[in-house]
Amino acid sequence: MKTIRPFIETGLRCGRGTVLALCVLSLLGGCASPLHRAPVEDRGARPGSVPATVPASDATKVLPGAENAGKPGYYSVKPSDTLIRIGLESGQNWRDIARWNNIDNPNLLEVGQVLRVVAPGTDAAATAARAVPPTKVEARPLDAAGNSKPTAVAASAPGAASAVATPVAAPAAAPAVVPAASPAVSPAASRDSDDDVTWGWPAGGSVTTPFDDVRTKGLVFAGKPGDPVLAAADGRVVYAGSGLRGYGNLVIVKHNNTYLTAYAHNQTLLVKEDQVVRRGQKIAEMGSSDAERVQLHFELRKLGKPIDPARLLPPR
Repeated sequence: MKTIRPFIETGLRCGRGTVLALCVLSLLGGCASPLHRAPVEDRGARPGSVPATVPASDATKVLPGAENAGKPGYYSVKPSDTLIRIGLESGQNWRDIARWNNIDNPNLLEVGQVLRVVAPGTDAAATAARAVPPTKVEARPLDAAGNSKPTAVAASAPGAASAVATPVAAPAAAPAVVPAASPAVSPAASRDSDDDVTWGWPAGGSVTTPFDDVRTKGLVFAGKPGDPVLAAADGRVVYAGSGLRGYGNLVIVKHNNTYLTAYAHNQTLLVKEDQVVRRGQKIAEMGSSDAERVQLHFELRKLGKPIDPARLLPPR
């Protein structure tokens, strides 16, 4: 500062002082100010894959759909939610959810926002009643073919008796028990035909991890890179991409209004969204995307809730 001051005084005496002084002071101010970087925009984000953001603090702000919070058929957005994840958790096509809620930009979700996750005109309460009740998870050994063996039946369904002490063998392809619909249930919500699905195994490898609705939420199949991943039943692809963290390259197939399946960690996807697929059709190749080893993580969801695929898959 002492070195620069004589130049300022000289500038003032020479008649050009005002301009020179302002330039020097501006230079000093620029040196003292912090460095500001331009914001970085990620242009590679896929629609529906950006996590929900926390809204700005405003006590008077009312989030969209807040009046429906807690009602059947509606979903309150949580931190890190994406429209793709909400679709998986509700058993819906994320594009349908965007349309039902008039969402123009699927990447603009706010924590606390309430979304409709059933089709307009659907009896949401009746649909919720058909959801799978919570079940007690039992550890089950695998046979030589990799199929899990039931060791006990937990009393989880309404009206069920206490747990059976001795092993009870049940047909592997038997559909889940659905509570009887009330007379007020609309025909669309009570269609028994949704349970008339012919299922097939999604991979030829052995099952290395059985179903656990807390940690696994599906079956894990062993395999080699490039092994075929097959559609477990006829349906339509509602998602094909890598926008859901923890699943890697993922395919989601919706089979009807009740069931959808998810196929995760693939190295190659062979189908695209809105494509119709048939049971046994090769839809991907096994890989290790977002996983520690090559595997297929397979989920079967009923009205958005994961259920044990071994209950519906046929015997090997």
